[in-house]
Amino acid sequence: MPNNIETEIRSFLSKEQYDRLLDFFKQNAKLLKEDNQETFYFDCAQDLRIQKNDFFAKIWMKGGQIHDAHREEIELRFDRADFEKAEQLFLALGYQVKIKWFRKRFEFDWNGTTVCLDFTRGYGYIIELEKMCSEADKEKEYAALEQKLRSLNVDVTPREEFDRKFLDYKANWRQLTKTPAI
Repeated sequence: MPNNIETEIRSFLSKEQYDRLLDFFKQNAKLLKEDNQETFYFDCAQDLRIQKNDFFAKIWMKGGQIHDAHREEIELRFDRADFEKAEQLFLALGYQVKIKWFRKRFEFDWNGTTVCLDFTRGYGYIIELEKMCSEADKEKEYAALEQKLRSLNVDVTPREEFDRKFLDYKANWRQLTKTPAI
């Protein structure tokens, strides 16, 4: 079975928790990358995004709904110099940018689990633990991720809180990030 299901668990963090966890993972995990990301979500029926980071650009689409614990993911990478062309292509096709995210990410391998510590301008501090797995293993992997998060003394933030905060960000991202209107 293909491992095309992204299983993840996430939580909002305080600045103090973020700093503590960043120190912990720098000492107890392998730093995979430190990255600055600019991500555009498009206003369409699918969860369609483009992103430019410090290494490459990508177009990707996730199945399901935002904040689902398990989602199919399709990704296409390309040269970051072509990011603006990708944006122009989607705009020409009639898609409008719904949200822009500006994120600083530290990504670690912690005993086979991908851990991302993020600061997103206007949104806050977040930890994500994730694993790619098969459809058959998604529930088992989610339970293991939840146990790992709790071992860090971090409670899972309820999906409803993420949904509420996302809707607030979606309505106010230009002001929160001080980005001019398109």
